[in-house]
Amino acid sequence: MSDQLKELLAVARDRFGYDELRPGQADAMTAVLAGRDTLAVMPTGAGKSAIYQIPAFVLNGPTVVVSPLISLQRDQLAGLEGVSEPGTAAEANSSMGRKARRNALERMGAGEVEFLFLAPEQLRRDDVRKALANAKPSLFVVDEAHCLSGWGHDFRPDYLLLDSVIESLGHPTVLALTATAAPPVRMEIIERLGMRNPEVVVRGFDRPNIHLAVEQFHEEADKERALLERCVETAGPGIVYVATRKTAESVAEALGERGLRSAPYHAGMAAKRRHEVHERFLGDELEVVVATTAFGMGIDKPNVRFVFHHDVSDSVDSYYQEIGRSGRDGEPAQARLFFRSEDIGLRRFFASGGDLGRDTLLGVAVAVFRRGEDCDPQEIQEVTGLSQSRLTSALSRLQEAGAISVDGSGRPSPVPGADPVEAADSAAAAEESRERVDQSRVEMIRSYAESRSCRREYLLNYFGEQVGGSCGNCDCCEKSGSDGLDERAVPFAPDTRVTHRDWGEGLLVRADADTITVLFDDVGYKTLSLRLLLENDLLTSVQ
Repeated sequence: MSDQLKELLAVARDRFGYDELRPGQADAMTAVLAGRDTLAVMPTGAGKSAIYQIPAFVLNGPTVVVSPLISLQRDQLAGLEGVSEPGTAAEANSSMGRKARRNALERMGAGEVEFLFLAPEQLRRDDVRKALANAKPSLFVVDEAHCLSGWGHDFRPDYLLLDSVIESLGHPTVLALTATAAPPVRMEIIERLGMRNPEVVVRGFDRPNIHLAVEQFHEEADKERALLERCVETAGPGIVYVATRKTAESVAEALGERGLRSAPYHAGMAAKRRHEVHERFLGDELEVVVATTAFGMGIDKPNVRFVFHHDVSDSVDSYYQEIGRSGRDGEPAQARLFFRSEDIGLRRFFASGGDLGRDTLLGVAVAVFRRGEDCDPQEIQEVTGLSQSRLTSALSRLQEAGAISVDGSGRPSPVPGADPVEAADSAAAAEESRERVDQSRVEMIRSYAESRSCRREYLLNYFGEQVGGSCGNCDCCEKSGSDGLDERAVPFAPDTRVTHRDWGEGLLVRADADTITVLFDDVGYKTLSLRLLLENDLLTSVQ
């Protein structure tokens, strides 16, 4: 055992009361302690927060934690109570007054704060960036790092500022944490954060205690009736995910009429009301929360017994993170999707976005080039009429096209010699490709819902874990007694690069006896008939 690992185990034991570290934790912590950028992809409940908390007590210098939700920040602050000295963990976010934020930053500069929790939009503030630079953080943590990725299921434009902030701080050790990241999301996280020779730790996607099932319907009324019945007959507490605020309200009311202590949760509710629902659920005062997708991120509630989906998620990534909020205590739990093929239409509509067309991108590029070095983002926003989030996305696309650079405050400037028209064309083409990928991700969740083979194998393959055989704890395996894939029927090994006659290169994600799924670089996921591929010689291995 290395000296570094001994030191980490001592902190884990003395401060946190851990007898041992969980799989993957030690690898990630050791890399962080050695000063190596690290991406840790571990499921909900696997102890990701400890990966930065324990090394922080060994490293010299404060730890900055960027987290997307105030409720999530406060959950993590609460987790540090009792393991650190009072006042050594602080937050700086929009829920606080200016004086309280300034006090937290000043205490960090004075060496009194070890952990500072920030929402990404705070990094636009000059005073925040100056305070961080003066404090010289030793560790920069990006929680819920999938928010960086346009491939991911919860993209947040403000996360696009992080790479320039990290560089402005002299590139302290970067630790990115997420519960769900398929291979393309991992690659984009690494690129967007400018991570240097990162250690990538991927562990434990399999949650064998969660029973997986899908019920299919033709009529909406039949689907809702079945969901309500399952909620009544299944021991809670549980979460029901829905697509719209209106559905959250109506389903919660219907459950209440059936005698369940239930409540809706969505962004249209007042913050005070959302906080009340959050706390009542944590305290087991509510049996069921009916929620849009924001609910659950960061909630440390081990005894959730079921997660039901009234509406299909926008991707396998989203679905897996949402069902991962059940059974965190290791006891049996249920994940059940109530599915109509017509429901996919709503997800296709959202995926078709079209937010950043060529004209929008060209307008932003021309505005930046006209203003040159003295470009003010707020002025660009006024001229273009874009929201801050859309402007941030547009600037990121133009930066990727090599036309502009963006500093840590989000201030853009033109790259000498670049052509704004060519940059807009390039960025628009990239945006169209991203939209095709988004549409393909919707098709992957449809494929999961309609699959007749092992559902657990499907999910694990999607995230890059190649397994075979019956899991014995999903509806498909129970119905068919499936033994999984006969790999002899597939001429391509999993996780290998292949090329298609029309769609170019991609990565083979999964295969069964009849089909294979490939993640193509330019068009996203495609599920293909193995027989047709072989008969027409459409797919070959990349040498």
